[in-house]
Amino acid sequence: MADRRDFLKASLLGASALALAGKAGADTAGSGKPAGGARVVSTWDFGVAANQAAWAVLARGGHALDAVEAGAMVPEADLKNHSVGRAGYPDRDGHVTLDASIMDADGSCGAVAALEHIAHPIQVARRVMERTPHVLLVGEGALQFALEQGFPREELLTPESEQAWKEWLKTAHYQPSANSEVRDYGKTGLPGGKDNHDTIGMLAIDASGRLAGACTTSGMAWKMRGRVGDSPIIGAGLYVDGEVGAATSTGVGEEVIRNAGSFLVVELMRQGRSPQEACHEAVMRIVKKRPGASKDLQVGFLAMNRYGEVGAFAIQPGFSYAVCDARKQDGLLPAKSVF
Repeated sequence: MADRRDFLKASLLGASALALAGKAGADTAGSGKPAGGARVVSTWDFGVAANQAAWAVLARGGHALDAVEAGAMVPEADLKNHSVGRAGYPDRDGHVTLDASIMDADGSCGAVAALEHIAHPIQVARRVMERTPHVLLVGEGALQFALEQGFPREELLTPESEQAWKEWLKTAHYQPSANSEVRDYGKTGLPGGKDNHDTIGMLAIDASGRLAGACTTSGMAWKMRGRVGDSPIIGAGLYVDGEVGAATSTGVGEEVIRNAGSFLVVELMRQGRSPQEACHEAVMRIVKKRPGASKDLQVGFLAMNRYGEVGAFAIQPGFSYAVCDARKQDGLLPAKSVF
């Protein structure tokens, strides 16, 4: 009997030790260096240049939050980019309004929406996160805060964007009324598509395994004044959870907001889906809810888990995303799509 008791005791102790070891492994998984090293991903082809700026931070051991801020500033400053930043197409009344959000792995986040006259809304979003008790500032209040923080007031409507707006006015039979819907997108193409995608979303994991994300946009071309899409909405255009992963979106923001898209992607990863599977399921949620409307618009999701694994999926073909790490410096990949 003594031998049997000793055997059972030893077995139980061994099992307990294994369980504790497994728990310790689970608790520390993803909190150290990611399996593939530091990595940054972002939406669309202009994400390649943005990734290079972010990688300059990551390559020297910098924080993922600094990396996504630096990366997002590149398309914000690009005068050839008419869907992000200072050269963005205006709303139907001729005002360039910018939206941005930024989020760290611990849940810290900041955002601005309908911000005018400030060239880098992503920087203002980070100041909201770090220097106020709030998450989101909008319109005149966001501008007031930005000016108080020392950001210069600038005219954002470029001659090229102004000319494009005036041409749109001729063909859209514009009427300055609240119920005048924007239906003729002209040369901007499919709403949320490759010529009217209106967003850069960026996700990064640094050498220490810290995640962060950023999203910035000038919004949909010729939108109603005051319209805000998903980009500055935490949980819609961007969501980061250091224990699970991060996600961002692009395309028609209204559809993403209705489904809390980026939060949904992260929660699906929490339940065990890969980044690719989570993005696919989130896209299908939109398609199933609005099967008719979804055939005429684009929405895409991009995700990264805490191990640095990446996935993307979209409603329509044409959505691409850029990947940058120690092995791939300028990779541009097509996302799978429903149609």
